[in-house]
Amino acid sequence: MHKAWFSKHRRTARTNPPPAEDSDVSGPSGKRDARTGVGASWRSAASRAAWFLCLWLVLAGTSVDDIPAATIAVATATWTSLRLLEPGTSRRSPRAILRLALLFLYQSIVAGVDVARRALDPGLPLRPGFVAYPTRLPRGLRRNVFATLTSLLPGTVPAGEEEAQLLYHCLDVDQPVIAELDQEEAALVRALYND
Repeated sequence: MHKAWFSKHRRTARTNPPPAEDSDVSGPSGKRDARTGVGASWRSAASRAAWFLCLWLVLAGTSVDDIPAATIAVATATWTSLRLLEPGTSRRSPRAILRLALLFLYQSIVAGVDVARRALDPGLPLRPGFVAYPTRLPRGLRRNVFATLTSLLPGTVPAGEEEAQLLYHCLDVDQPVIAELDQEEAALVRALYND
C-alpha cells in the first residue's frame, strides 16, 4: 500500500543507475593486499583504542582500581567500532569537513527562516508532498549517514527508501529540494569519503 501511495505522490528529478555496493577489494584479481590491509587494521585499532581510552579517562578519571574495567571497556569498544566501521583506505579531508559544516550551518539557517516564514504567513504557502532523491550512495553506512545528516535540516524529513532512491517528505515540493540534496551529498562524499 505504501509503495503505491509513494509512487502516486512523489516527484523524481533524475535517474541514475543503481549504485555499486561498497567493495573492499582492490587490484585486477579482486583480492586485497594482505600486508596493507593488516597494517591499516592495526593502526586503526590502535588509534581507536587510544581515543576510547581518552574518553574513558575523561569520563571516569584515573583511578588505579578502574584499570580492569577500563581495559574491558576499551577493548570492547574498539572491537565493536572495527566491526561496525571497518578501517578504510580513504582519508578524511579537514578542509572538506569544514566546508560541509559551513554548508550545513548555512542551509539550516536558510531552511529554518523559510519554515518560520511559512508558519507565520496567514496564507500558509505549503505544497507538502514526497520527493524521491536518487542517491549515488550505496546501501548501508554511507546512505544512513547521509539520511541522518539531511534529517537535521528543517523542511525535509527522510521518510523511506525505494530501490536506489531516498524518499523525503517536504513542506514545499516546488522548492529545489533535489538540487539541495545533491549538493549535500556531494559535500558529504568529499568530506568523509574522499571519493
